[in-house]
This record gives sequence, C-alpha cells and structure tokens, in this order.
Amino acid sequence: MTSLKPIPEYNFKEIEKKWKEKWKADKIYQLDLDKSKKPFYNLMMFPYPSAEGLHIGGVYTFTGVDTFGRFKKMQGYDVFEPIGLDGFGIHSENYAMKIGEHIKKVSKRTEKNFYRQLSSIGNMYDWSRTVETYKPEYYKWTQWLFLQLFKKGLAYQKKAKVNWCPWCKTVLSDEQVIQGACERCDSQVEKKELKQWFFKITDYAERLLKNLEWIDWSEDVKINQKNWIGRSEGAKIQFKIQNSKFKINVFTTRPDTLFGATYMVLAPEHQLIEKIKDRIENWKEVEKYINQAKAKSEQERKEDEKDKTGVEIKGIKAINPVNNEEIPIWIADYVLAGYGTGAIMAVPAHDERDWEFALKYKLLVIEVAKEKTNQKSKIKNQNFSSKIKSCFVGEGVAVNSGFLNGLKTSEAKKEMIKWLEEKGVGEKSVDYKLRDWCVSRQRYWGPPIPIIHCKNCGVVSVPEKDLPVELPEMEDFLPEGKGKGPLAKNKEFVKTKCPKCGAEAERETDVSDPFVDSAWYFLRYPSTEFENEAINKERSKRWLPVDSYIGGKEHTVLHLLYSRFITMVLRDLGYIHFEEPYKRFFGHGLITKDGAKMSKSKGNVINPDEMIEKYGVDTVRLYLRFLGDFSQGGDWRDDGADGMARFVKKVWQTFHELESQGQGVEKTQMIDKTIKTIGQDLERLSFNTAVARYMEFVNWVRENSEKFNQEQVEKVKETMALVLAPLAPHIAEEFWSELGNEKSIFTEEWPEFDENNLEDDQFELVIQVNGKVRDKMKVSRQITQEEAEKKALESEKIVKYLNGQKPKKIIYIKKKLINIVI
Repeated sequence: MTSLKPIPEYNFKEIEKKWKEKWKADKIYQLDLDKSKKPFYNLMMFPYPSAEGLHIGGVYTFTGVDTFGRFKKMQGYDVFEPIGLDGFGIHSENYAMKIGEHIKKVSKRTEKNFYRQLSSIGNMYDWSRTVETYKPEYYKWTQWLFLQLFKKGLAYQKKAKVNWCPWCKTVLSDEQVIQGACERCDSQVEKKELKQWFFKITDYAERLLKNLEWIDWSEDVKINQKNWIGRSEGAKIQFKIQNSKFKINVFTTRPDTLFGATYMVLAPEHQLIEKIKDRIENWKEVEKYINQAKAKSEQERKEDEKDKTGVEIKGIKAINPVNNEEIPIWIADYVLAGYGTGAIMAVPAHDERDWEFALKYKLLVIEVAKEKTNQKSKIKNQNFSSKIKSCFVGEGVAVNSGFLNGLKTSEAKKEMIKWLEEKGVGEKSVDYKLRDWCVSRQRYWGPPIPIIHCKNCGVVSVPEKDLPVELPEMEDFLPEGKGKGPLAKNKEFVKTKCPKCGAEAERETDVSDPFVDSAWYFLRYPSTEFENEAINKERSKRWLPVDSYIGGKEHTVLHLLYSRFITMVLRDLGYIHFEEPYKRFFGHGLITKDGAKMSKSKGNVINPDEMIEKYGVDTVRLYLRFLGDFSQGGDWRDDGADGMARFVKKVWQTFHELESQGQGVEKTQMIDKTIKTIGQDLERLSFNTAVARYMEFVNWVRENSEKFNQEQVEKVKETMALVLAPLAPHIAEEFWSELGNEKSIFTEEWPEFDENNLEDDQFELVIQVNGKVRDKMKVSRQITQEEAEKKALESEKIVKYLNGQKPKKIIYIKKKLINIVI
C-alpha cells in the first residue's frame, strides 16, 4: 500500500488512556436498570483478590466475557456487566498470616490493586454496582440467606465426621477435598468428629439432577455434576442381628443378588459396633482395627482398597432376610461411613471389591446370576472355589435364587423389591452420592453464622433486624485448631442475650464457608442500592436469570452446584421467579506458558501489568482471543504476542493509508462475508476464528487498496472499525472517531450484510470418475451443464483417467460436481 499523506504514530498508551477516561466520564456502561428495554445480563465469575494481583488467566476470562458483551451491546441489547470481589476465605487469611499482617489491612490493599488492574483491561464494567463479600453491607444478606434456610429446616447442626485440614485448621466440604487433599493448601485431609452446620442440599438432589437435562451448559460440566450427584436406583434392605433388637440397613443397586449375600461389612465408624460391643468376643482385635482405620485419611483408605483388610466381628451374626441364613459380619476400612448407610451386604460372586475380600479371607461365594441361560451353575453354596476365576458384574439371568430363578436381572430386581416390601424388610429406594454441604468454618475471615445458643431455648436465630452480625476487630485472629474458630476467643463477641427469653447466651463462633457468599452474589448485583432487601423482585424479574455466565470448569461441583441449589431454595421461598441461575453457562479452558502450567516455582507466571505496559490492552486482548478455542484454553508465547503487536500496527497503518485511488473493486463480497462470519463467530464464542477472519479481511483490504473508490474506502474503514470493536475496543473507538463520528462506536449497531453479495462469482467444480474425485477447477457460477461437461472432459487429468473410453453417463449436480461414469 502507498499513501502520500503522513501516517500518525500508533501511540497505544495515549489512545487507550483517552478512551478509558472518555467512557468513564460519559458513564457509557452505567445503565438505568429500570428503563432498559432489551436487558442482557453478561456475567463473569467475580475474582478472589489475591495478593499477587490479577493473573493473566483472569484477564483471559474477563476480556473474553467482555468481548461477547460488547458484541451483544452492538446487537442492540442493554448489556449489564458488573464486577466485584470474592474476598472472604482461607486463601486471604493464610496469606495475611504468612506475612504477619492483619487480614483487614491486607484486604484493603488487595482490593485497591485488583480494581486498578480490572479497570486497565478495557472491560465495560458498571462500576456503580460493585459487591465485596467481606463488607457488612453484603454479608448482612449472606447471613439473612442463612436464616432463610434455617427457618425452612435446610440449615441444621449436627455432630459428624468431617473433613479437617490440619494446616488451614478448619473444616472443608466434600467438594473442597481433591484426591484427599485440601483444595486450598494441598495438605492431606483428616477426619474429625465435630459439631458442624450443614445445608441440606440432598433435599434438592433430584431437581439438581433433572434440570441438567435442559439447561444450556457446557456438556462436560453437566456430566461432572451428574456424576457428583450420583443417583442410584435400588433397594433398602434390613438385616436383623441374631438374638438382638438391632438391625443393619443397607442400600444396594442389585437387590436381585440378595440370595448371594454371604457376609456383611460395616465401616469401622458404624454406630452399631459400640451398641453391641458387649457381645463381641474379639473386642480387643476389633477395637485395634477401628483405631488403625481412624488414623487413616479417607483418601488413604480409598488408595488401600487394593490390599483390603478387615476383621470378623465374632459372637454375632446377621440374618439374610430372603433365606434366613446366618452370615458373618466384618468391619473393613474399604467401607466408608459417609457413603450409603456405612454398611454393605457383600455378594462376592458379583461385586469386584467383595470378590477380592472373599478371595483373601476365603469366604463363602454363591453365584446367583449368569450371563447365559443355557448353563447350570457349577458353584452352589460352598466355600471359595478355584473354579470361579472372576466375579460376574453384568446383567444376566438369576440362578440359585429361589423364586427369582430364570428371570432376567431387570425383572429379578422388580420381583425382589416387591417381595421385600410385602415382607416389610425392605423397599424400593433411590440413593445419591451427594452429601449435605458442610458450611461451618473455624476461621476468622468470614461472615459470622447468625445463631445464638441459649441454655433455655436451645438454638435461636439472630433477629433479622439485628443483622449484620459484624465481624469484630481482633488483633489475634489466628486459628488454634481445637475445633472452634478464633471468634471463640473474643468473650465480648460471644456473650449476648437470648432474643427469645432474654437470658445469658452465647453466639455461634464459626463463620460460614466463603462458597455461601458466592452462591448468590449474582442476585445482588442488580439490587445493590436496596438497603432493606437482598433481592428486589421487580428488578429481579427484569434482569434475572443471568443471560450468559462464563467461567472456569474447576468450579463444577463447588460454586456452580451451590448456586443452583441456593437459587432453587430462594425460588421455593418466593423471593425469585426462576429456579436455575444462568440461562447459559460456558466453561472456558486454561492458559499455559510455553506449553507448561504457570507457577511461581517455575518462574513462568505472566504479569498482565507488564504485558499491557509493553503491548497495550488491545494487543493483549487480541492475542488472548487468538490463542485457541476458548473452551480449551491456549498457550501464551512471547513471540506470538510480538506477532500480534505487529499485526495491530499493520491494522493501524492500513486504516490510515486507505484513500480513494481507483475506479472501484468489482467484487466486494469479502466485506459482507467478514461481517457475517465474525458475527457468527462472536455469537458462538469462537474468538480465535473471529480474529483469523479479521486478519484475512485486512490482507484483502491491503491487496485491493489501490482499486477502491471513495464509497468503498468509507465502507471498508467503517467495517474495519465496527467488527474490530468487541475485540479491541480502544483502537476501534479511535478509528470511529477519526471517521467523524461524535458518539461512541458502542452506541452503533453491528453492521448489516447483504446476503445476496456473499457468494463469489466462481465456485469449485469437483470432477469425479466413477465416483472418485479426480480433479477440481474454478468455474463461473453462471456455467451451464453443457459448458461444465465440456470443461470436465477437456481436463488433462480426466483425459488421462478416461484413457480413450467414452462416458456411459454423466451426472451433473448444479454448482457442486460432475461424475463421469465409464
């Protein structure tokens, strides 16, 4: 390209500063939520404000969400894009402990730094509606939420074996334990028996599962939630203890195999053991095993499954209800108290774990299901036999099973359940792997749980008029690891009056899980100015549920599951009109550096401040969009960022060099095609292909720059600005201003394209011989069948394949192909 006029320098620092200040002054992204005609709630997961500052992965997410939001704005939507900070929790507190500074002081500093960084990445945040979870005006309503669940019977306290992190010195929910380790600090998690607060998420298990069938979420996220909820259909069965009033309840997905239950296994923590210990003949041996099991973490017990251990409880037997056979009872640490009923009926012929245990201890094996119907069982009520090489876990036909013999597994299940219910020893049942959500935390930095303990009245809720229960100032906020939080050390905080009877009472000293804060924050954004209600109903009806939610897939069974549960509860209580929080959830991938995961130890963490200083926001945004499929993530390479910087300069130069020099380009399909395809790509969050198409467009502009007439120059420049705007907003805004427009480019609508001008004048004609592709050639779209046949038969390649033979038939498919049959 050549131009006689001087090209202004691309000074990204000046340009980006100018437009940020202009947008802020004009409040272009601050909506009147009550007057919006076409609401679109565009949400990103609000960040935890780490002391290290915003990570490049956060910039990747947030600018991706913003790119989509800007596109929707140009489609005519009133886009609401709020931001806040998820600042309560163990991470912040641990960092403060590490550097010897008070957490409140640390939080003030990290908030200021995070908001500085978030304001530097070019997002169209509505800064008038921020929420910070650690401020009383927010956690007042988190405490209010706790009280609503408490009133409905969905928040309760009980003594239970819970996950304990010895380093963080607090309880963790099941979802916060990753392969036996604390998801915060990677310490090995232990089991402790403590009195804790739980949310009864299990009451919503079926709804949480059923709605996965229709919600518009990333499929892998839905599959992971489905597996975590873990629905199983089967039966609950009662096994009497010989000569005793006690019973053992089990859940099984294979009630059809009850005739093959030859022993039972209890978890070492099972409550029955203590109740019958006087009858246990080998109590010392049993007690020793129980203590050994307690010393192991749950993860260690899972890992030790390969080498199963156990002890028979001598002196007592269970009665198999279907045949009245006495069967031995064992304890073994491969059975966990927190799963199912903490007891199993062991059917070694048809369960891998039971098979391995029976193999080791030479226990009775009865085959009660076979794969084929034309074979008779070779094993019948005898001790372990080498004739059985492995257990059969599939579905088949019942054998050695009395009234079930000959029935297929599915039919046998129904008949057995019917029999159990008739006899009153069992019933059809559905079980879930999902456990109630433990929300107690024995730390300082969190919302105090709004409960009072009174000797006269028991557990009493703090009156709503007295909220928030403010987190008191405490110099010594360190956890002691004794099962109570640091608030227990603050006698002034603990001592209070019972709101029911006026007697001396004590406040709850646990704080709530920070995931409670984030389970509802999106509901608060539209209602921040309402001081007397958490969620304004009219505002909620206009703006909720969230239209688009984009975030990390690592929150599948934490935040994403919890927020669905809380939304359902609030719907049932009448506070909101919907039961799923997000119309669409899209899970994005992660960013690596030169093929490796970023970490401090590797020294490969990218500081976004440095990248923005070096390249400018628009270049960083474009490069992040170009790295790869948004759902898969991408790999940051410095030479790639350098390449994108060169491309942005080329865009700048191309725009400013363009001037009318010719009679006009005949074929302008590229303009319409670019508008259409980039729009389609942005709609489906295919940002990398959108950038690639823009690159193709710029190359086409440069190739034809000396041919454009004045009208085409104007159209090209407008298109260059408009389709770039969601991706690189500052430079696009600058282009738009230079074209003489006084209003922001983000008040403009996405450009229209001419559907009739999308096709090229030519198409690629595929030529086949006997159905196999032998040649391709570009031909006019106006070509007739006769002309197409002539060109095909004259092709050198086709002449070679015909080898002098005359075609028997020629098949022509208009604007696609010719097939020559010989």
